[in-house]
Amino acid sequence: MSTFRNRPKDGYIHEADWQDLYSLTEHWQSDLEFYSDDLKFLRGLIDRFFLYISKKENIDRVQEIEQSLLEMDKRAAALLEKTKKHLHHLAELIDNPFTYDSHAFRTEHEHLEDEIQTFVKDFRKNRRGVFKVTEYTIDAEETVRRLHLTS
Repeated sequence: MSTFRNRPKDGYIHEADWQDLYSLTEHWQSDLEFYSDDLKFLRGLIDRFFLYISKKENIDRVQEIEQSLLEMDKRAAALLEKTKKHLHHLAELIDNPFTYDSHAFRTEHEHLEDEIQTFVKDFRKNRRGVFKVTEYTIDAEETVRRLHLTS
């Protein structure tokens, strides 16, 4: 999975025209906006879920995943801002190809893609973590409630 790339082939960034890179970057922006919305949903899920937790160990687990989601949210916001700035630079390059050093810009584009890919992998890991924690905690809390009802 670490070799996954959004670009169609290895030399794509250095061969593609500015319009193609612009379209690819718009796709990244759209994905990052989706991930930001999904993070808001996950944080809301955790917040609503937190109200029903009674065991200290479960509270600690949920707080840990909440902190992780907050960090992911900060990363998403920073990457989205970086992507918007990159889109602006691409628009300038389309209008005037001599605005930036082409090679340096394409290298920057490649680094941005790598940062986004790392973010996506971390996001997926965190999302799985949210569901594992909620599933485990729901089961544990339900067991506690059942024990109280039968006592």
